[in-house]
Amino acid sequence: MSKTVLVTGISGFIGLYCVKELLNKGYRVKGTVRNSSKQNEVIDTFKKNKINIKDLKFEKLDLTSDNGWDKAIEGCDFVMHVASPFRIAIPKNEDEMILPAVEGTKRVLEASQKGGVKRIVLTSSIVSMMSSIRRGQFGPKDWTDINYPNLSTYIKSKTLAERSAWDFINKNKEKSKMDLVVIAPGGVFGPPLGDNITCESLNILSKVLNGKIPMVPDAAFPMVDVRDVAKLHVQALTNSKVSGKRFIASGTNPVSFADVAQFLINQGYKGPSTKIAPNWFFKFLSMFDREAKGMLALLGINMTADNSDTIKTFTWTPIPFEKTVIETANSIKMIQTK
Repeated sequence: MSKTVLVTGISGFIGLYCVKELLNKGYRVKGTVRNSSKQNEVIDTFKKNKINIKDLKFEKLDLTSDNGWDKAIEGCDFVMHVASPFRIAIPKNEDEMILPAVEGTKRVLEASQKGGVKRIVLTSSIVSMMSSIRRGQFGPKDWTDINYPNLSTYIKSKTLAERSAWDFINKNKEKSKMDLVVIAPGGVFGPPLGDNITCESLNILSKVLNGKIPMVPDAAFPMVDVRDVAKLHVQALTNSKVSGKRFIASGTNPVSFADVAQFLINQGYKGPSTKIAPNWFFKFLSMFDREAKGMLALLGINMTADNSDTIKTFTWTPIPFEKTVIETANSIKMIQTK
């Protein structure tokens, strides 16, 4: 008999690919959405991609509310907690991002424990590891210091949410056999499954393609293809060697925004710029632009990832990132010319 997986945030960039991978592998899926319009968007996307959705059900749930989580998780063998607010721009109130991320994670874990779930796979991010190190190499044992100057709200939210998940697991070791696996992606790109390119990484690439970013920030960190991220999530459900561990889902070497622009220029795209903006420029913009303020934490960062445990445990060969960028750009171009 096939196993049932609850996936939070299935209308998102990563969530869609995770569900596609699960359905193709024969799992039954319960996917959470905030409203009916998101549900219809998912259905349309999967139909366009000829993905069989007979084993997909929807649950209308909100990370900020207790309502419905216990019932939704009943009968589930596994949970993938993918949903979390992702915006580069600094919100007026940090709780707009931090509370759904942290309290939502706690809600999912509490309901999962009550429902007898065997394993939770949590989508974290390398920002929870590298953001206060900034130079050299980071690995799965590293943690971002949330008191480090100029950290964005997003970085804080991912770090605090993952910390809260590990705290919950450690406090409930004696009364629960449920285990936790963390997949921490780098910068995530890849061709979108649907026509929605409003997620942050696709939106940035769209602006680069259209020449709307005349100068790029001085930042370089490991990146990854969304298709690899989804495969690692699904493999983590049943791999016997992953319990209680954090896995970096990214390439080893840092990729700069200028590198991404150069990949596109090499393919004949005319809009991208490889000109690196001086840091003072972003600091100046940050005084009146929330998105520029959200970029401050990345300025000057240049990090290499120790992804050796991921590669060994999952027998994983990452998709070359230049290939990812080109396929993403081509897909965005097709969507924009429809």
